[in-house]
Amino acid sequence: MPALYATSIKSLPLLSKGKVRDVYALGDDKLLMITTDRLSAFDVVMGQPIPEKGIVLNQMANFWFDKLANVIPNHLTGIDPESVVPAEEVDQVKGRAVVAKRLKPILVEAVVRGYLAGSGWKDYKETGKVCGIALPAGLENAQKLPEPIFTPAAKAEVGEHDENISFDKVIEMIGEKLANQIREVSIRLYKEASEYAATCGIIIADTKFEFGLDDEGQLVLMDEILTADSSRFWPAETYYVGANPPSYDKQFVRDWLETAVVDGKLWPKTAPAPALPADVIDKTAEKYREALARLTKA
Repeated sequence: MPALYATSIKSLPLLSKGKVRDVYALGDDKLLMITTDRLSAFDVVMGQPIPEKGIVLNQMANFWFDKLANVIPNHLTGIDPESVVPAEEVDQVKGRAVVAKRLKPILVEAVVRGYLAGSGWKDYKETGKVCGIALPAGLENAQKLPEPIFTPAAKAEVGEHDENISFDKVIEMIGEKLANQIREVSIRLYKEASEYAATCGIIIADTKFEFGLDDEGQLVLMDEILTADSSRFWPAETYYVGANPPSYDKQFVRDWLETAVVDGKLWPKTAPAPALPADVIDKTAEKYREALARLTKA
């Protein structure tokens, strides 16, 4: 199946094009969400697609939505995406789209961290805290935390960085009851998912969830969950405390971009992105497929 960099659905109105997903309106109460093969790194969308990445991400998210349906309702309707577009547009949705309920989004990224990594490790080294949450002294990079922590971020516009915020700020934005519910549900989702992933030889170091409210005001899990785009997956067999293991995601791309030279200088991590070499694209596609195969024990 050829890679899909961007959709061109004419039969439905386009609502938004995100870094990875193109979203179309399906009446007033549903959405057609298509996961393309675009890849973003450092909040810049790369100019080339990663073949089948969208299909892998879609299958991975649907696997987790099904597995964790006992924790919280999700946005899936069960409607076949191929049934809502004409025959000539089916190739754009096959295997990579869902028909979802249209919800009122809550503009908080619900980030849960079970290990010290990335910006969390950097924050801890400087302050002894992660996003204002005090942690024991003497922890090392990639170390498992005593308990998972909830470190929310405010959702940014496309192309902007999400901003870490305190739990008090979340309460201020959405009220104490909803803030507590999101924190509790997010940590439970993370714990259940990471316990299962451990049986597949995968450590989920951290992840993020997005939520919305339905017409009755009920909290619903939406967007995508526990994919290699929204989570840091580490292979358990290469894990040790003190260094970040190679993760099942866009790390090949990030590592290459860190040393990419544009006009004689290091790429400044702003658009446009430099062209990715074929081997980086191939290795990245392979990593995404490997993560899905491990998790689904395919």
